[in-house]
Amino acid sequence: MRWVTSSIAALSLAASLTAVPPSAAVGAPAPEPPCDAGTAPYQRELESELGLPVDGRQSAADCVAIRRLQQRLGISPADGRASLRTYRFVVADRIRRDPAARRDCPTRSYRVTCVDLTRQILWTQTGRRLVFDPVPVRSGRDGLETRRGWHRVYWKNRDHFSTLYNVPMPFAQFFNGGQALHGTRSDLFSSGSGGCVNLALGDAERLYRLLKKDDHLFIWGTKPGTGG
Repeated sequence: MRWVTSSIAALSLAASLTAVPPSAAVGAPAPEPPCDAGTAPYQRELESELGLPVDGRQSAADCVAIRRLQQRLGISPADGRASLRTYRFVVADRIRRDPAARRDCPTRSYRVTCVDLTRQILWTQTGRRLVFDPVPVRSGRDGLETRRGWHRVYWKNRDHFSTLYNVPMPFAQFFNGGQALHGTRSDLFSSGSGGCVNLALGDAERLYRLLKKDDHLFIWGTKPGTGG
Protein backbone atom coordinates (compact mmCIF):
# COMPACT_ATOMS: atom_id res chain seq x y z
CA MET A 1 0.00 0.00 0.00
CA ARG A 2 2.88 2.33 0.84
CA TRP A 3 4.44 1.55 -2.56
CA VAL A 4 1.23 2.49 -4.38
CA THR A 5 0.89 5.73 -2.42
CA SER A 6 4.50 6.68 -3.16
CA SER A 7 4.05 5.95 -6.86
CA ILE A 8 0.95 8.14 -7.08
CA ALA A 9 2.78 10.98 -5.31
CA ALA A 10 5.73 10.67 -7.72
CA LEU A 11 3.44 10.76 -10.75
CA SER A 12 1.66 13.83 -9.38
CA LEU A 13 5.00 15.61 -8.87
CA ALA A 14 6.14 14.78 -12.44
CA ALA A 15 2.86 16.05 -13.87
CA SER A 16 3.19 19.33 -11.98
CA LEU A 17 6.74 19.82 -13.26
CA THR A 18 5.81 19.25 -16.92
CA ALA A 19 2.51 21.19 -16.92
CA VAL A 20 2.28 24.03 -19.48
CA PRO A 21 2.09 27.39 -17.71
CA PRO A 22 -0.98 29.54 -18.52
CA SER A 23 1.15 32.08 -20.44
CA ALA A 24 2.40 29.34 -22.80
CA ALA A 25 -1.02 27.79 -23.41
CA VAL A 26 -2.02 27.08 -26.99
CA GLY A 27 -3.49 30.19 -28.60
CA ALA A 28 -1.89 32.67 -26.19
CA PRO A 29 -0.31 35.61 -28.10
CA ALA A 30 3.47 35.68 -28.07
CA PRO A 31 4.98 38.83 -26.56
CA GLU A 32 6.21 41.38 -29.10
CA PRO A 33 10.00 41.57 -29.41
CA PRO A 34 11.67 44.79 -28.28
CA CYS A 35 11.44 47.64 -30.81
CA ASP A 36 14.86 49.28 -30.95
CA ALA A 37 15.08 51.02 -34.35
CA GLY A 38 16.78 54.41 -34.11
CA THR A 39 15.84 57.77 -35.58
CA ALA A 40 15.47 57.68 -39.39
CA PRO A 41 15.08 60.26 -42.18
CA TYR A 42 11.26 60.31 -42.21
CA GLN A 43 10.83 60.49 -38.44
CA ARG A 44 8.90 63.77 -38.34
CA GLU A 45 6.59 62.80 -41.20
CA LEU A 46 5.58 59.54 -39.55
CA GLU A 47 5.26 61.10 -36.11
CA SER A 48 2.84 63.61 -37.62
CA GLU A 49 0.94 60.89 -39.50
CA LEU A 50 0.46 58.88 -36.30
CA GLY A 51 -0.43 61.81 -34.06
CA LEU A 52 2.74 61.40 -31.98
CA PRO A 53 4.79 64.26 -30.49
CA VAL A 54 6.68 65.66 -33.50
CA ASP A 55 10.25 66.08 -32.30
CA GLY A 56 12.19 64.16 -34.97
CA ARG A 57 13.64 61.78 -32.38
CA GLN A 58 12.72 58.13 -32.13
CA SER A 59 11.34 57.00 -28.79
CA ALA A 60 10.31 53.51 -27.69
CA ALA A 61 6.66 54.53 -28.12
CA ASP A 62 7.37 55.94 -31.60
CA CYS A 63 9.08 52.69 -32.60
CA VAL A 64 6.17 50.52 -31.49
CA ALA A 65 3.59 52.79 -33.18
CA ILE A 66 5.53 52.81 -36.47
CA ARG A 67 5.97 49.05 -36.33
CA ARG A 68 2.23 48.54 -35.85
CA LEU A 69 1.56 50.86 -38.78
CA GLN A 70 3.97 48.84 -40.92
CA GLN A 71 2.23 45.62 -39.89
CA ARG A 72 -1.18 47.08 -40.79
CA LEU A 73 0.02 48.15 -44.23
CA GLY A 74 1.96 44.93 -44.91
CA ILE A 75 5.32 46.72 -45.05
CA SER A 76 8.39 44.52 -44.76
CA PRO A 77 10.48 44.70 -42.72
CA ALA A 78 8.12 45.81 -39.94
CA ASP A 79 10.96 47.08 -37.77
CA GLY A 80 9.63 50.40 -36.50
CA ARG A 81 12.08 52.43 -38.59
CA ALA A 82 10.82 55.65 -40.20
CA SER A 83 12.23 54.82 -43.63
CA LEU A 84 11.41 56.22 -47.05
CA ARG A 85 9.79 52.88 -47.92
CA THR A 86 7.41 53.20 -44.96
CA TYR A 87 6.66 56.84 -45.72
CA ARG A 88 5.79 56.13 -49.36
CA PHE A 89 3.41 53.33 -48.39
CA VAL A 90 1.78 55.65 -45.85
CA VAL A 91 1.33 58.31 -48.57
CA ALA A 92 -0.19 55.71 -50.91
CA ASP A 93 -2.62 54.65 -48.17
CA ARG A 94 -3.61 58.28 -47.51
CA ILE A 95 -4.28 58.84 -51.23
CA ARG A 96 -6.41 55.68 -51.28
CA ARG A 97 -8.49 56.82 -48.29
CA ASP A 98 -8.82 60.53 -49.06
CA PRO A 99 -10.35 61.69 -52.38
CA ALA A 100 -8.94 65.18 -51.78
CA ALA A 101 -5.43 63.71 -52.01
CA ARG A 102 -6.26 62.66 -55.60
CA ARG A 103 -7.43 66.08 -56.76
CA ASP A 104 -4.55 66.57 -59.24
CA CYS A 105 -5.57 63.46 -61.16
CA PRO A 106 -7.95 64.47 -63.98
CA THR A 107 -11.52 63.23 -63.62
CA ARG A 108 -12.75 61.68 -66.86
CA SER A 109 -15.49 59.26 -67.87
CA TYR A 110 -12.77 56.89 -69.10
CA ARG A 111 -9.92 55.21 -67.26
CA VAL A 112 -6.91 57.43 -66.40
CA THR A 113 -3.69 56.16 -64.85
CA CYS A 114 -2.15 58.97 -62.83
CA VAL A 115 1.53 59.22 -61.94
CA ASP A 116 2.41 61.81 -59.29
CA LEU A 117 6.16 62.30 -59.68
CA THR A 118 6.43 64.49 -56.60
CA ARG A 119 4.97 61.87 -54.27
CA GLN A 120 6.20 58.93 -56.43
CA ILE A 121 2.78 57.28 -56.40
CA LEU A 122 0.66 55.77 -59.20
CA TRP A 123 -3.03 54.91 -59.29
CA THR A 124 -5.85 54.47 -61.82
CA GLN A 125 -9.33 55.93 -61.63
CA THR A 126 -12.48 56.14 -63.71
CA GLY A 127 -14.24 59.35 -62.83
CA ARG A 128 -13.56 59.61 -59.10
CA ARG A 129 -13.67 55.85 -58.52
CA LEU A 130 -10.39 54.07 -57.89
CA VAL A 131 -9.91 51.02 -60.10
CA PHE A 132 -6.25 50.47 -59.19
CA ASP A 133 -5.22 51.44 -55.67
CA PRO A 134 -2.28 53.82 -55.17
CA VAL A 135 1.15 52.16 -55.06
CA PRO A 136 4.72 53.46 -54.74
CA VAL A 137 6.74 53.80 -57.96
CA ARG A 138 10.20 54.92 -59.08
CA SER A 139 10.46 57.40 -61.96
CA GLY A 140 13.35 58.77 -64.03
CA ARG A 141 16.47 60.02 -62.28
CA ASP A 142 17.99 63.49 -62.77
CA GLY A 143 18.67 64.14 -66.45
CA LEU A 144 16.46 61.21 -67.52
CA GLU A 145 13.20 62.37 -66.00
CA THR A 146 9.89 60.72 -66.87
CA ARG A 147 8.05 62.92 -69.39
CA ARG A 148 5.07 64.78 -68.01
CA GLY A 149 1.66 65.43 -69.51
CA TRP A 150 -0.97 63.29 -71.25
CA HIS A 151 0.07 59.99 -72.84
CA ARG A 152 -1.50 56.80 -74.15
CA VAL A 153 -0.38 53.20 -73.93
CA TYR A 154 0.73 52.44 -77.49
CA TRP A 155 2.42 49.04 -77.04
CA LYS A 156 2.34 46.27 -74.45
CA ASN A 157 4.97 43.53 -74.04
CA ARG A 158 4.74 41.10 -71.14
CA ASP A 159 8.36 39.90 -71.40
CA HIS A 160 10.20 42.90 -72.80
CA PHE A 161 14.00 43.17 -72.51
CA SER A 162 15.81 46.49 -72.84
CA THR A 163 18.82 46.26 -75.13
CA LEU A 164 19.67 49.87 -74.22
CA TYR A 165 20.04 49.20 -70.47
CA ASN A 166 20.51 45.42 -70.69
CA VAL A 167 17.76 44.74 -68.14
CA PRO A 168 14.41 42.92 -68.21
CA MET A 169 11.27 45.07 -68.31
CA PRO A 170 8.48 42.65 -67.33
CA PHE A 171 4.86 43.70 -67.95
CA ALA A 172 5.99 46.69 -70.02
CA GLN A 173 3.39 49.21 -71.21
CA PHE A 174 4.99 51.88 -73.40
CA PHE A 175 3.53 55.38 -73.39
CA ASN A 176 6.21 57.77 -74.77
CA GLY A 177 9.12 56.67 -76.93
CA GLY A 178 11.14 54.21 -74.87
CA GLN A 179 9.45 55.16 -71.61
CA ALA A 180 7.10 52.58 -70.13
CA LEU A 181 5.31 51.39 -67.05
CA HIS A 182 7.00 48.12 -66.04
CA GLY A 183 8.00 45.88 -63.17
CA THR A 184 11.41 45.69 -61.56
CA ARG A 185 13.21 43.68 -58.89
CA SER A 186 15.34 46.70 -58.03
CA ASP A 187 14.77 48.87 -54.97
CA LEU A 188 11.99 51.36 -55.70
CA PHE A 189 13.19 53.66 -52.93
CA SER A 190 16.67 54.56 -54.10
CA SER A 191 18.07 56.39 -57.12
CA GLY A 192 15.78 56.46 -60.16
CA SER A 193 15.05 54.79 -63.47
CA GLY A 194 16.23 55.66 -66.97
CA GLY A 195 12.91 57.41 -67.55
CA CYS A 196 10.43 54.57 -67.10
CA VAL A 197 7.92 54.30 -64.29
CA ASN A 198 9.00 51.27 -62.24
CA LEU A 199 6.58 49.26 -60.11
CA ALA A 200 6.97 46.23 -57.85
CA LEU A 201 6.51 43.08 -59.94
CA GLY A 202 3.14 42.15 -58.48
CA ASP A 203 1.78 45.68 -58.98
CA ALA A 204 3.14 45.78 -62.54
CA GLU A 205 1.41 42.52 -63.40
CA ARG A 206 -1.93 43.66 -61.99
CA LEU A 207 -1.70 46.95 -63.89
CA TYR A 208 -0.73 45.09 -67.07
CA ARG A 209 -3.90 43.01 -66.78
CA LEU A 210 -6.03 46.11 -66.18
CA LEU A 211 -4.84 48.52 -68.88
CA LYS A 212 -5.44 48.17 -72.59
CA LYS A 213 -3.78 49.69 -75.62
CA ASP A 214 -4.79 53.37 -76.00
CA ASP A 215 -5.55 53.75 -72.29
CA HIS A 216 -4.72 57.23 -70.99
CA LEU A 217 -1.96 58.30 -68.58
CA PHE A 218 -1.49 61.66 -66.94
CA ILE A 219 1.91 62.45 -65.39
CA TRP A 220 2.75 65.55 -63.34
CA GLY A 221 5.05 66.89 -60.65
CA THR A 222 8.80 66.58 -60.08
CA LYS A 223 10.67 63.63 -58.64
CA PRO A 224 12.57 64.75 -55.50
CA GLY A 225 16.22 65.32 -56.31
CA THR A 226 15.72 66.03 -60.03
CA GLY A 227 15.44 69.17 -62.11
CA GLY A 228 12.05 68.12 -63.44
